[in-house]
Amino acid sequence: MKKDVTFKELKDSGFLDKTINQEIQANLIAKIKAKAPVFEGLWGYEDTVVPQLKKAILAGHHINLLGLRGQAKTKIARSMVNLLDEYMPIVKGSEINDSPFHPISKYARDLIEEQGDETMITWVHRNNRFFEKLATPDVNVADLIGDIDPIKAATLKLPYSDERVLHYGMIPRANRCIFVLNELPDLQARIQVSLFNILQEGDIQIRGFQLRMPLDIQFIFTANPEDYTNRGSIVTPLKDRIGSQIFTHYPKTIALARQITEQEAMISAEDQSQIIIPSIARDLLEEVAFAARDSEYVDAKSGVSARLTISAMENLMAAAKLRLIESDSEQTTIRLVDFMSIIPSITGKIELVYEGEQEGADYVAKILIDKAVMTEFEKIFPRISKLEKEGKKTAYTDIVDWFNNNSLELNYADTDAEFYSSLNRVKPLTALIEEYTESLSEADQNFSKELVLWALTISKKLDKAENEEAFTFDATGIGKYYSN
Repeated sequence: MKKDVTFKELKDSGFLDKTINQEIQANLIAKIKAKAPVFEGLWGYEDTVVPQLKKAILAGHHINLLGLRGQAKTKIARSMVNLLDEYMPIVKGSEINDSPFHPISKYARDLIEEQGDETMITWVHRNNRFFEKLATPDVNVADLIGDIDPIKAATLKLPYSDERVLHYGMIPRANRCIFVLNELPDLQARIQVSLFNILQEGDIQIRGFQLRMPLDIQFIFTANPEDYTNRGSIVTPLKDRIGSQIFTHYPKTIALARQITEQEAMISAEDQSQIIIPSIARDLLEEVAFAARDSEYVDAKSGVSARLTISAMENLMAAAKLRLIESDSEQTTIRLVDFMSIIPSITGKIELVYEGEQEGADYVAKILIDKAVMTEFEKIFPRISKLEKEGKKTAYTDIVDWFNNNSLELNYADTDAEFYSSLNRVKPLTALIEEYTESLSEADQNFSKELVLWALTISKKLDKAENEEAFTFDATGIGKYYSN
């Protein structure tokens, strides 16, 4: 915390007063010249969103981030705090962060006129220069702009015509700060209208008070395209006053999606040391979200948030942790059967179209997992043909033949030793894994064994039964590999 100083001491220190745009621009330029990261943790936006953000900042624009849910719009807005100076001087006691060089409130103007260079200056840290409001239909002008405070008028014995009876709303209090208004279309049109002059001229009107207050604010708005039709819209004159509209997007590759999940998922260091996550399992988790975004059962306009895989990863780890506790083990590995635990994360994060609602959320979630399994399976192993000529051997013939005389039960709660001992009973499966996954880690090879069995059941070459304790794999009902 910086020590309070007088106005004279501040001037003598050589401090240069800057607008918030000048401040953000100067720090952005310094970071670019130093080749330092400007927006850390925004994976996949390096060549799309970030360059547009830099240009909008250099242009001195207010910004509207437009994108589907779970595309890091709020994270982008919050990260802009790092472009502010560490400390900002204000007139001590000011409600609206008055600059001593350019005071705009009556309180600050009167104080500086009375005390001059002896006016006390205090400091505001950049973390306290971020204001955020979720736009909801019940937000009113008094919340954002302000209102007359009758208690203040009575206490100070002032008439209602005196500017000092005003109670400032969130926006005036965010003077010389970053102000984020999330889900802008949800704000009623009449409330959006109240922002016109603030964005353009800095005027605010409270109960008949016409105040010329050149507020110095960096506005960032966020909006979801879905809201334009489902809940509301941004009124055209307000859109016209927002300098840059930047579209966000979902990660375009599995690798980028993995980085986001690994960064955002809340996993303790202890859990990370005790629970092994095969690389294929991480990819499979992301494939579920990619499958959901392409699914005919899921509403594409609503989007599939990145929070789906973050939540799913946490559920996956929780399933493994429960196994550690119940089996009194010191270490375990994520298995494909554990992926049933991510169904609540899927059903809570997707909006279904009519056909999906008819099928049911749980059923759709399992379809998405199956689709992701097949995508990962076909990256490693030969495709499973729907029909084969009798007598023609494929890579999977011996595995299916093994199940004609045997069944396999995989228990969720088994220790790793017990679980993989059961899997290793299927000798043809082990041989297939050795042939196609020689370069993979042991954990990935073990996970691949389940992947093969799962793919064979999806392709109707094997049967799979599930209960609360285990999965059972068996020959198909007909019992013939070549039957379809």
